[in-house]
Amino acid sequence: MRVAIFTDTYIPQVNGVAKTLKRFTNYLKDHGHSYHVFAPKDFGLSSTEDVSRLKSVPFKIYPECKISFPNLSKMKKTLKEFNPDIIHIATPFTIGLSGLHIAKKMKIPLVASYHTNFDHYLQYYNLTFLENILWKYLDWFHKPTQKIFVPSKDTLNHLATKGFNKLSIWTHGVDCSIFRPALNQNEIKQKYTINSKYTICFVGRIAPEKDLETLTKIISYTKQRFGKNLTWVIVGDGPKKEDMIKNTGTDHIIYTGYLQKKELVEIYGICDLMVFPSDTETFGNVVLEAMACGTPVIGANAGGVKNIIRNYSTGILCEPQNTSSFCQAIEDCFHGSEMLKHMSKKARDYALTQDWNSIFNQLVLELERIIAPQPPILFSKKA
Repeated sequence: MRVAIFTDTYIPQVNGVAKTLKRFTNYLKDHGHSYHVFAPKDFGLSSTEDVSRLKSVPFKIYPECKISFPNLSKMKKTLKEFNPDIIHIATPFTIGLSGLHIAKKMKIPLVASYHTNFDHYLQYYNLTFLENILWKYLDWFHKPTQKIFVPSKDTLNHLATKGFNKLSIWTHGVDCSIFRPALNQNEIKQKYTINSKYTICFVGRIAPEKDLETLTKIISYTKQRFGKNLTWVIVGDGPKKEDMIKNTGTDHIIYTGYLQKKELVEIYGICDLMVFPSDTETFGNVVLEAMACGTPVIGANAGGVKNIIRNYSTGILCEPQNTSSFCQAIEDCFHGSEMLKHMSKKARDYALTQDWNSIFNQLVLELERIIAPQPPILFSKKA
């Protein structure tokens, strides 16, 4: 199978969409399929045999996605040479639009994947007046597709209520051979000068849609409640990082910036809990990564996160934007050491069932059915 992927975000950008697509292309290559990715030019990277890099600038509202300036004639030429069986659009921006246009013009089977709840983002950027326009655009954009893949049951239900059909769940997995419990916690804690009894982390883009207001209030409460017995580790970067540092201070709080995989696994491995108040996630890759490392997650009972966490088993689900709910959950965990150990084991056990190969095997089967649909079964009439 030959798959052309059109996306406005791709590695080396650090976000769930880019990492998922890279993992998918690795799978395709390892299993004898071919792919070609059309993606933004970033960090000075040039095009390769498998990836066409297009000139781009950051999208102001969502810098992880780029606004590119595609050369349609050049893209068509590249695509004709690649001769894809199917086109997969991963984002609804300019590169995604190019893929949509070319698929229709060249009559190539077309699917899309829906990774971001843009409508939920609007409230955090004071742009809710654009919601109706946004949904009209997304409806128009996805209408020509033969299938829309979504990462969670919650996202599927959300789109279904907006009138979308041809929906299918393409969930996400985790590599448990990489994301695993730490065996050398003391060494890692010494590396980061962590001497406290408890450690909590937050991992994600430091931007409004992650509900930083609630996170800041949780940090403020726990600092007063646990003092020097608790260290927070904030992993990630983003437009609100400096504001957040100003609001939380740095006393018993470590801001690491973006971390490479090895260091990220170390942080997950030394933390007693991860707190993740974001209510805008279609899935929540970092939640599953933390669980794979044996770190229970206290997350918002919303979006894709609520489909990952099993309440008071692999973590705790809290009312979105309710600081008291999150703080009570932290209290429950720290006052019940046996419960914390139980959740740690259950979190790791659940993550072990979320295997990427099985997930991609199913996705490829669905793509193959679209490329070569099975003929209808004809029943002969009884005499």
